[in-house]
This record gives sequence, structure tokens and C-alpha cells, in this order.
Amino acid sequence: MEIKTLFTKAAFAAALCFPVFLTSCDKDEDDVVVTNTITDVVVKNDNFSTLESAVIRANLQTTLSGTGPFTVFAPDNAAFTASGITSTVLNSLTPAQVSSILLYHTIGARIAAADVPAGPNAKVVTAGGDSVFVTRNASGVYINGIKVNTADVAADNGIVHVIGKVLMPPAGNIVETAVAGGLDSLVKAVTRATTAPGGDPTLAGTLSSATLTVFAPTNAAFTQLLAALSLTDINQIPIGTLLAVLRYHVVGGRAFSSDLANGSLAMLAGGNTTINLTNGAGGGPSILGNGNGGNRSNITATNLVCRNGVIHLIDRVLLP
Repeated sequence: MEIKTLFTKAAFAAALCFPVFLTSCDKDEDDVVVTNTITDVVVKNDNFSTLESAVIRANLQTTLSGTGPFTVFAPDNAAFTASGITSTVLNSLTPAQVSSILLYHTIGARIAAADVPAGPNAKVVTAGGDSVFVTRNASGVYINGIKVNTADVAADNGIVHVIGKVLMPPAGNIVETAVAGGLDSLVKAVTRATTAPGGDPTLAGTLSSATLTVFAPTNAAFTQLLAALSLTDINQIPIGTLLAVLRYHVVGGRAFSSDLANGSLAMLAGGNTTINLTNGAGGGPSILGNGNGGNRSNITATNLVCRNGVIHLIDRVLLP
């Protein structure tokens, strides 16, 4: 998707090279230094036009032309589209917000694909001070569960890996992310299960601090559950039942989509669910609770990174 920017590509490239022209104006044309920094890589590739717009808005073009070395996990135009970040959305963000997003894609070291540790989710600190989690396995290289589509694009000051989705810095812990994400029914259920007589007073605290993965039902999923139970309010669900159901949505540790596999998945509080990576809506992944009969839940959004774990959205409440 082509996005109009403040500069044309030619003007942008000329601005980057301006100091070179100042120092070279008395020399032969053959003496002009041609660079291939990460900024140059972005400018030269038409598939990075949205990323180029973001770099300009964040005022990071000089930084990404610097000495480095850097590793940039670079979303292409299709990745911005898939993430719902249009030109309108991008322009609605402040330069500081765009800078925070881009620095979350940037590592202050050169990491080739072959250098990514084998095994799941090695923690790496970004140029913005947050953490990302990289994995290399038989299927390829992943960052926060997002696959690297093209690896090892060389630059003078580092290396670029092209990814298929924009990475978003964590907004808070699991509970805070659920609140910010509009998962009102889930938040209400957790609050009641934590504070009501007979509940677990540690539940909200555990979800806020322990390293966990949560398959989080949407508001519509809870509405569907209440209808099936002939109830009208989450407060009408017996507290023991509510606790058992909520605990059945939690897995220990970070399990990004790249960590999920077909078959049984053990839940933290006991019991198993069944994962299928291809039989959900549109050929996507699904998860099935033991008590759901044949009514599987579609995993509708994956890899929502939190300070203490990761959330995947599902469209049906899982029943133990």
C-alpha cells in the first residue's frame, strides 16, 4: 500500500546524503560515497513505503543511518495492513509513539538468522529497553511468535529481517492488557473470582505477576456462555464454577503461536485442551475444551504481548 509521505523518496534520499555532498562538492563524482545503511535499505524498497513513513514520522532516519550495529525486524507494507495500521492510524500517533513502536523492532546488535538461539523464546532487549522473544526452529525464525519471511537482508550498519506483522510493545501486565483491550467480561469475571466469598484472593495478582499464557474469551464469548447457561450476568455463575473455568484458560510460561502444535495442551490448573492449527475459521487455529463437546473455539487473534506473558483471543469460553 502506497502511503504519501512528507518527502518523496528522491528528496528523502537526498536529505540523507546532504552531508556527503557538502564534503564532496570539489571532488570528482567517482569520490561520492554510496551507502547502504538500514535507512537506505528501507528507502530503496517499495515494499517498505509505510515503514519509511513511520521512520520519518519518528525522526529515526539518522539513527538508523548511524554506526550501529543494528538488527531491525522490519514489517513490510502487507504487515502494516495485516496489523490494521493504515496511514490514518499512523498519522494519528505522535512521533514519540511511532518511535516507541519502531525501536521495539530494533536490536542494538547484529543478529543473523543463524545466530538466533534454537529453542523457544530467547529474551532479547530492544533499543527501546523492552524485551522481545526470538526463536529458531525447523519452521524458521520467529520474534514474539511472528515469522521472519525474509531473513538476512544485509546493510552497512547491521541486518534486516522482514516480518509479516507489526510488533506492538507491551502495554502492561495480563490484567492491564485485558482492561486496555476492552475484554470487559473477562475482567469482570476475574474480579469477581478474586473478591467474592469463596473465591481465590490471589487470582488477579497471579495473572498480573506470574509468567503465563492466557486464552482470553471475548465479550461475545461470555455472552454466548451465559445464554447457554440460561443466565443473564456473570455474577450469577457459581463461584466454584467460575474459578474452574477461568483457571482452565491459563498455561504456564509464554506460549506464542509459534509454540503451539497440533494435539493436547496441558492447562496450568490441570486438565488438557486440544489444539488444531488449521481447522478453525478460515483455516486458522482452534482450541477445544474437554467440556465443549465438538464446539471448538476459534483463536481469533494471537501473540498479544504483555509484561508477564502473552494473550490469545478466543471466541468461545473453554469448559473443563
